[in-house]
Amino acid sequence: MRVLIVEDHRELAETVATGLRRDGMAVDLAFDGEEALEAATVHDYDVIVLDRDLPRMHGDEVCRTLARQGGRSRVLMLTAASTIEDRVDGLGLGADDYLPKPFAFAELIARVRALGRRSQPAVPPVLTHGDISLIPAQRVARRGGRRLDLSPKEMAVLELLLAAQGSVVSAEELLERAWDQAADPFTNTVKVTVSRLRRKLGDPPVIETVPHAGYRI
Repeated sequence: MRVLIVEDHRELAETVATGLRRDGMAVDLAFDGEEALEAATVHDYDVIVLDRDLPRMHGDEVCRTLARQGGRSRVLMLTAASTIEDRVDGLGLGADDYLPKPFAFAELIARVRALGRRSQPAVPPVLTHGDISLIPAQRVARRGGRRLDLSPKEMAVLELLLAAQGSVVSAEELLERAWDQAADPFTNTVKVTVSRLRRKLGDPPVIETVPHAGYRI
């Protein structure tokens, strides 16, 4: 899952990003409204966590613009204002969910994951293929009953391949969905991660490389 955090308080933004990355998400940061809209036109985010009080362009206007443009990104609006009227206003702008500050980090993660599921075609809570299973919400993967020790990126790649249900997923899509904006598109990072994932999944091999197309399970 790829997430954009839009928050002008840099320390808070970095803290939130670190926590989401530890939960296996790819996270980009924007520190003002104009930067947020620019990022959203370049990348296809699953969820945008949007602070309401932003410099250069207010979060309300960012939310209106995103809603007007359409797209599948879901917006979770954050704000220090927590009255019912504020929440109604935020949702009326086109936000999909609303979370007042201060917030419990576990709740933020749960809401981001819930919105991420809504941004994609419906998938079951447990992804399976043969003796492989993955519970995305718990970040637990098993093969033959044995729990797999996967890195966050390996977990993200496995989730995308299982969710594709046998369809080919290109290296470009894996890079877009599982890595953040710091990733170099010209490196072999996807190939290396898939190779490591193959080794951890063990035999018989289940990840197939489709020449000039990508990968599939």
